[in-house]
Amino acid sequence: MNIRIPFVHQQSAHCETGVMSNLLSHYGVPASESLVFGIGSGLFFGYFPFIRLNHLPLTAFRISTGGIMSRTAKRLKIGIRGEKFRSPEKAMDALDRKLEQQIPVGCRTGAYWLSYFPRRYRFHFNMHNLVVFGKEDDEYIISDPVFEEPVRCSRASLMKARFARGPLPPKGRMYYVHRVPEQPDFSGAVHKGMKEVCRTMLRAPGPFLGIKGIRYLARKMETWPEKLGEEKAALYLGQLIRMQEEIGTGGAGFRFIYAAFLQESAAIREDGRLQDLSETFTRVGDRWREFALLASRICKKRVPAAEGYPDMSAILRICADEEEKVLRDLAEVLKSNPVNKKELNVK
Repeated sequence: MNIRIPFVHQQSAHCETGVMSNLLSHYGVPASESLVFGIGSGLFFGYFPFIRLNHLPLTAFRISTGGIMSRTAKRLKIGIRGEKFRSPEKAMDALDRKLEQQIPVGCRTGAYWLSYFPRRYRFHFNMHNLVVFGKEDDEYIISDPVFEEPVRCSRASLMKARFARGPLPPKGRMYYVHRVPEQPDFSGAVHKGMKEVCRTMLRAPGPFLGIKGIRYLARKMETWPEKLGEEKAALYLGQLIRMQEEIGTGGAGFRFIYAAFLQESAAIREDGRLQDLSETFTRVGDRWREFALLASRICKKRVPAAEGYPDMSAILRICADEEEKVLRDLAEVLKSNPVNKKELNVK
């Protein structure tokens, strides 16, 4: 079977938002990666010391994988159909049938098993999204948003990646667009996306989520060298920075994407205040990068732990203060410029 769907590949910073943006663009819905991220309420923070990843506490800088895509589809009234499989052979046959129908197919995979990934970049992550849009002989033509150009993957490698084992196995999951409205309501979708981020980051219950979660992490971090010892504290810190700067786009990167979303929203909502907030949020991203730089220097023992950890905690508190202010300002903008009369309860 030799098929190549005329699918336009665009590189992006993050796989889920990139896949969704590329799929929507294929069906005539102009949605950038940042717009998808914002409509899908992707901005988030959570520090979960009771959840372990590689035996170390989990820190999240975005909502759970799949959430951005499902929320964007719901708010723009895009129909996306998903399927899971028990049999690898049946999963690949189903993929082939969709390609024969000229339908590009999104797949969730284990990144470690994708043969086109350079070995030094492979790691066990079972939530990597990509789009298959063609097949030539035994190779699939793939739009993987983290790569500059389309790539190719053998049937055996793609099948193994679709059925990777470990945490959150993909189980052959694939998805595709089956319904697109003539005129998606971008203004309403943007408003809902921003409203949910404000609610989650400012009003989430408990100490682990949103702005409270950033401050909670700052308090805990100050105690790491004394309670854990310098060696284990460095492991905790390395895990945090890996989640911030290497897994996906990280803490600062997501802030920059959200700033771009606010800039686009200013035109969509015809509200210049969102442009001002976009510039402020860019500065918030710069502050997160400052934190990551200091943390990396501590991990490399270029800064003494006794000085570094208190300094990092201080930067985190500044991040929390600045992020809280811009989100409260955003909530006020939403309250004063509702989509309709019912949209009045953003605080």
